[in-house]
Amino acid sequence: MTTFVLVHGGWHGGWCWRRVVALLESAGHEVHAPTLTGLGDRAHLARPDTGLAVHIADVVAVLELDDLRDVVLVGHSSGGAVVTGVAQRRPDRLRELVYLDAFVPAPGRSVFDLLPAARRDHFLGLVDEAGRIVLDLDAAMDGWSLPDAADREWVRPRLRPFPVGALRDPLPPDPLPDLPRRYIHCTVKPGGDSFAGFAAAADSDPAWRLDRLDTGHDAMITAPGALATLLTGVVSAGCQQSHLADTRPPLPSDP
Repeated sequence: MTTFVLVHGGWHGGWCWRRVVALLESAGHEVHAPTLTGLGDRAHLARPDTGLAVHIADVVAVLELDDLRDVVLVGHSSGGAVVTGVAQRRPDRLRELVYLDAFVPAPGRSVFDLLPAARRDHFLGLVDEAGRIVLDLDAAMDGWSLPDAADREWVRPRLRPFPVGALRDPLPPDPLPDLPRRYIHCTVKPGGDSFAGFAAAADSDPAWRLDRLDTGHDAMITAPGALATLLTGVVSAGCQQSHLADTRPPLPSDP
């Protein structure tokens, strides 16, 4: 049995992992998928100063309050910055870091530091008076390669504006711990791929393992079976996933 903590990215919440959680739990694993402050059912807790440090503290609290140890910590998209910060603070609780189509900022750097200036300025132009980035949801789902109408209908009402501080604020300058690291690159990006560079860097670094999924950015929604298989370590390093038969358990109804 493995303990997983799954950290979502921008605009999402812990809800986005439901299919993967169901698969991992059915295989006997312990799974936690917290929702970061200001998102999902915690959107009402957002403040103008909500940023990366708050999101790191959210996940550290899960590790400490539930006394989780030997954790496989997974970060999706901007959640890559969060899991890096968690590893800086509590490496003693972790077994492995997994970056799912995620940003990988170095200590002292932010997600904004990794974005082209034009994209960073675009996001800054969408910040509302509460300090949150408000997206055109349909355009965003197109960019995340969510083609299925039922998936989009489920995702759209759950998305929330994202605190800009989560992208703007730098990680602490503390050195990174010596933990195993894995990068999972999602390869279906008709509109361009912001994460190919991180995958290439992982592929050239023997300290990393690189896997690929033949799906869009939101793999936890579009390819939960293949993703769960990778997370449980069944597939060998570097294996292309297009041949895997995916499993898509139905999304649970809200209470």
